[in-house]
Order: sequence, then structure tokens, then C-alpha cells
Amino acid sequence: MPEMTAAREAILNGIRATNDGVNPSMRESGYRAISRRYQQAASMDHETILKIWIERLRDYDARIFETAQQGVASAITEALHAHQQKSAVVSDDFPQQFLPPGLSWQRESTATADQLHTAEGAISTCEVAIAHTGTIILKGARTLTLLPDHYLCVVHEDQVVETVPEAIAELAKSATQPLTFISGPSATADIEMTRIRGVHGPRYLDVVLVRN
Repeated sequence: MPEMTAAREAILNGIRATNDGVNPSMRESGYRAISRRYQQAASMDHETILKIWIERLRDYDARIFETAQQGVASAITEALHAHQQKSAVVSDDFPQQFLPPGLSWQRESTATADQLHTAEGAISTCEVAIAHTGTIILKGARTLTLLPDHYLCVVHEDQVVETVPEAIAELAKSATQPLTFISGPSATADIEMTRIRGVHGPRYLDVVLVRN
């Protein structure tokens, strides 16, 4: 372990020394000179973008519930009942009006790690979603989406973009905050290619897509 630490420090010191010797204006001009011929903007209409995003999520074994704004609470109830859930841990910024009555809710900031680990599920909104990769991006929420077995995310249709560069641009305002990228339920495979779900996160992912 000490040898590994020494090697790591040597590498980092080399990087720092190189960066210290570069003129900031040269660094900036070099950055601007990088070729960016990859797709950076949407090339499809919005309905096609949504269709591709939904298809990607379903390929990843996620379930999609489409609803209007006034039907979000009912869609959440339907999704939770399918898992025999009567409660969930909810992100602190999740809108209260979306939480259906008759179920038990606990805000994330009041939940301990043990409570998250034993929770029936977790619910949050998202920052942006990417059609090309079938990805949902959250601000923070790493623990919330890591420990409970079932995770539900509410996504508004205008949050779904086509490309990764579009999503990164949307996230510029959150550049200094931790972000969580989710592409389907947690899944991995062992050496015999046996697929196992829930090793690194929730086994089940539900998405409520809110239509305008």
C-alpha cells in the first residue's frame, strides 16, 4: 500500500508540475482548438427523442408510466402498489403535491443510512435525461439511489434531450455539485455471464414521464 501511495503521488506531482508550467492563455487557446465534430445539438423532433429515450429505458428493464401533471400522484401510487410498497424515502426537494395520500413518506435528510438500507423504495425528480443513452441525471442523491431496492424518478418531458453535450450544457449551473447518472436498474454479470440485479444499486427502476 505505501508503494502504491508513493506512485500515485509521483504521478499527481508530475501532472501538477506540467500544469504549473503552462501559460493560462495557451491552455485556453488549446482548449478552444480541440475538434468538436461530434453531434452537439438535437437532430430529431421532440416526440422522436422521447420515443428513443423510452425505448432505451425499456431495454434496460425500467418501467415507464406516462401521465399529465395532474396524474403524477396516481402514477406513483400505481408504481408503488406493483411492488407492494406502502412507504418510501423522498428527496428533500420533491414536490409535496406529487405525493399521494394514504402512504408513508420520509424526507431524505431525516433518514439514516440504516433506514435507507431497509426502506421499501426511494423517489426523486431529475435534472435532465439523455435519449441517446437512456440516462437520467440527478443532482446529488447518490445514497438515495444506492441503498433502497426500488427507485422511482419523476421526469418532465421537457427535461429529455437528445445528446450528451446538450445534457452537460444543461448541467452547467450544477457544475460544482455531485451528480448521479442512472441508466436502468443496477445489473452486473459474473464470469459465467449470469446477470445479477441490485448489486450496485436498486434492482427496480420506475420512471414517471410527465407530459405537457
